[in-house]
This record gives sequence, C-alpha cells and structure tokens, in this order.
Amino acid sequence: MAKKTKATSAEEKLRALYDLQLIDSRIDRLRVVRGELPLEVEDLEDELAGLAARLERLNEEAASIKQKIQERKESIIDSGAMIKRFEEQQNSVRNNREFESLNKEIEYQSLEIQLSEKRIKEAEAQLEQKSESITEVKTKHDNRAEDLKAKQTELDEIIAETRAEEEILSDLSGKMSGKIDDRLLQAYLRIRGGAKNGMAVVPIEREASAGSYIKIPPQRILDVGARKRIIVDEHSGRILVDQELAEEEQEKVEKLVAKELKVAAKA
Repeated sequence: MAKKTKATSAEEKLRALYDLQLIDSRIDRLRVVRGELPLEVEDLEDELAGLAARLERLNEEAASIKQKIQERKESIIDSGAMIKRFEEQQNSVRNNREFESLNKEIEYQSLEIQLSEKRIKEAEAQLEQKSESITEVKTKHDNRAEDLKAKQTELDEIIAETRAEEEILSDLSGKMSGKIDDRLLQAYLRIRGGAKNGMAVVPIEREASAGSYIKIPPQRILDVGARKRIIVDEHSGRILVDQELAEEEQEKVEKLVAKELKVAAKA
C-alpha cells in the first residue's frame, strides 16, 4: 500500500484543508436531512424503557396484592373451620369454664374473619387502582411503541437513501485527513467543533470571511491570496482561503464525489 503524501507547501495545505472542509460540510448536510429524528428515536426508546419498567413494577405490585387477598381468603376458611370445631367441642364440655374458653376462641376467630374481610375489601380497592394504572401505562406504552415504529421507519428510509453517499464521503474525508499533518488537522477539528455550522475553513467573500460581516484589512486579504502561510481570521477564528482557490477546489471535489458515486452505483 502506497504511503500517503502529506501536503508540504502552504498552498497545498490550504487546498487539502479546504477539500476536507468541502467533504465534511457535505456529510453535515446529509445528516441535517435526518433532522431531529435520531434524537426523537432515542428519546422514544428511553421513554419506552421507562414505561416498560413501570409496567413491570405495577404488575408485580398487583400480583402481590392478589397474593395477599388469597391469603386472607384462606385465613377466613381456616377460621371458619376452627369455629365449627370449637362449636362442636362446646357440645361435650364438662363445665362452664371450658364452655366460656371455647366461646372466647370462637369470638376471636370471628373477629379474625371480620378483619380479613376488611383487609380483602381494602386490597381489592388497591387492586382496582393498580389495574387502572396498568391499563393507563400499557396504553401509553403501546402508543409510544407505534410512534417509535413510525419514526424508526422514517429514519431508516432516510439513512437508506443517503447511506451510500455518506459512506463514500466518509471514506474521502479520511483520505483528505491523511494529507494534512497532525498538528494542522487537530487545529481544523478544534475550530470545526467550535463552529455552529462546522465551518473551519472559509473563503473570503465581499472582503470578509464567508458568513461574517466584519471586514478584513486589505493587506490581510492580499496575504491570504498569496497562499504563503496559513492565516486565521482574528474575528471568527476560522482559516481563510481566497475565492479563486475555493472555486477551484469546489469544482475538483464535486467531480471527485460524482465519480465515486458513479462507480458505487455500478458496483
């Protein structure tokens, strides 16, 4: 594999930097087409995960309430059986003290039945509330799942339409980066990362850096046009290139991308 040749002269560096900027800006435009869809999909996925966890917790709580209701019902059956047994024993007692003792046991079990019935009613009310919450959360979960499906389908379609071009541009961006020395490349990436529109290298337009209205001194414009060194705009912090170089590289990059896309389409 041939070793990548780094740009050496200031003009070569400027051309390589602007080529990289053109490619990266084209990638940016493709990603703008997706808009907020990736974030919307991510937010919906997070919301669905939260709803699913809440639904699971509600179902566990409902199951716990049902278990308690069942335990109370079994307790009522047990107490009823004990009352019946105590009543039978009362028929064969030898004295009033034994009769009263059994009677107290019967009263205690009767109170236990009343308490269990009360607890069952309270638990059934709680269970009804849980069931309403489960229905509400499940409905919301199902609606969000439909929203996610629609958003994901839309995003997948956009990605499918632009995937080939983005892969080609990303590959070209890597190749362009390989022509720039590390120090200069890091400076480019730092400036690009700090710019809202991702523009780190811009041409001079109407005596100002592209996108700016602050005039550049005439001598600085001449220095940029001379292409003898890398010049950074003191106001915007971006690297400057002259309009002629920008137009030449724009035409060159457009032809290069068109060629690569054509090759990809035939493959």
